[in-house]
Amino acid sequence: MRLRPVHCVVFDVGRVLFRWDMRCLFGQLVDDADALDYVLGHVVTEEWHFEHDAGRDLGEMVAERKLLFPEHAALIDAYATRFVETIPGPVPGSLELVEQLDNRGVPLFAITNFADSFWKQFRPTQPVFDRFRDIVVSGTEKLAKPAPAIFDLAAARFGIDPAGALFIDDNEANIASAERLGWQVHHFHDAPALRDDLARRGLIAR
Repeated sequence: MRLRPVHCVVFDVGRVLFRWDMRCLFGQLVDDADALDYVLGHVVTEEWHFEHDAGRDLGEMVAERKLLFPEHAALIDAYATRFVETIPGPVPGSLELVEQLDNRGVPLFAITNFADSFWKQFRPTQPVFDRFRDIVVSGTEKLAKPAPAIFDLAAARFGIDPAGALFIDDNEANIASAERLGWQVHHFHDAPALRDDLARRGLIAR
């Protein structure tokens, strides 16, 4: 099958460029493995966190959660104040691919599900984002993937035609949503597979 030309690359951030794991923070605070599983499965869950990614107020979320789980109030506060500790570092190999694309003059953008307040803490610590022309952040826009509206917003703001853009994400629902809207897609699993795809498309050297 002949590949369509790609004129820009649009990355997801979490679990594509940077590792993200709530255990990196809460594993420091909860010693017992079963108790940690309970906390991550019922108290400070990814589903609950996603509400903040989508723009829900952090103070409101924390207050509500403490009413439900008063015995875990300190852990809920830690989520609010120490979130960046859930991001232990880059996904191996991914930032090198960003550098290669940028050095070849490929326009780079990102669409990330990331809470606005957390993004403002994290973004200044990572100079790799200086290589990106623009980044749409779900918590800022109060729109989150996989909603079609965030992809439409991004395409308009970036000034791109989705048909000529390669969108890279680890989440199958996000990939499916973008593909339905006409974006070219890469379902991310690891950097070596992405490197092969980018090389196949002529975006980086083999």
